Amino acid sequence: MALLIAVSGWDSESWAARFSALLPDHDIRRHPETTGDLSQIRYLLGWKTDPELVSSLPNLEVIFSLGAGVDHLLKNPNLPDVPMVRIVDPDLTMRMSEWVILQVLLHHRKDRLYRERQAAHVWKGEDVPSASAVRVGILGQGVLGADAARKLSVLGYQVAGWSRSPKSVEGVESFNGDDGLSAMLARTDILVNLLPLTPATTGIINYDLLSKLSTDGKRHPDCNAPVLINAGRGGSQVEDDILRALDGGTLAACSLDVFQSEPLPAASPFWDHPRVSLTPHCAADSDPQALSVYVAERIRAYEAGEGLINVVDRTAGY
Repeated sequence: MALLIAVSGWDSESWAARFSALLPDHDIRRHPETTGDLSQIRYLLGWKTDPELVSSLPNLEVIFSLGAGVDHLLKNPNLPDVPMVRIVDPDLTMRMSEWVILQVLLHHRKDRLYRERQAAHVWKGEDVPSASAVRVGILGQGVLGADAARKLSVLGYQVAGWSRSPKSVEGVESFNGDDGLSAMLARTDILVNLLPLTPATTGIINYDLLSKLSTDGKRHPDCNAPVLINAGRGGSQVEDDILRALDGGTLAACSLDVFQSEPLPAASPFWDHPRVSLTPHCAADSDPQALSVYVAERIRAYEAGEGLINVVDRTAGY
């Protein structure tokens, strides 16, 4: 059983070494170095894989996406009609929640302001509301969104979640549908996006949406405006609209881990914007060994006739 690793921008050799140890009875190959006979490939482990390669594997049985999203696969018009499996790993989930909590706390506790005062040798405090007075709204109530919501709730924040269809997370106020989205935005001081990228979510973070956020919070010393945190997908945000919202006072600040173009171009105004905190799409960078073990276990279960879990619904896009 041949397994092909095709991971754009990643070190395929180290991935191959891990899978060779975990699946010693399988033929582990790397694209393009050791692709070999395409008709022998049964499994594809991919990340931003060449669409032509994906479409040229005649006996492919399963695609594993080595990342939280599958939009890089779904945009291929000639995608083979085989199951696609998402990575749902506790380590990945925990790392995403860590990043979200970090960003919420940085804005809530006015960390950027204090770093500026440190640089200027200014000893001056600010009034900061308690967590129980801060309303966090999370777009997306899947595995990642639900975990972040629960952990923020434990810290005392007023947490709400939104999804297209009704979902329930213990301790979290739930909203759904178009009407529910407007209602959640109106009660939100800090908005977190963890939505997958689908046709319905492309460009969802636009000026109209940002304008519906609450304006009675106090996240910034000179601007009673809300905060945006995006670790979902760059395609979900309209970046010119975010900049317009920041410069016009509709947003007080934002934390961005994802962008429409990655790596972020050197000329992007986000790099030097005084109210932007950015990270290089690393919010949920997971342990490669943990991901490898997860995929190897799924392959073993599949070959034992147990079926697949976390299979992508192509209609929904995730």
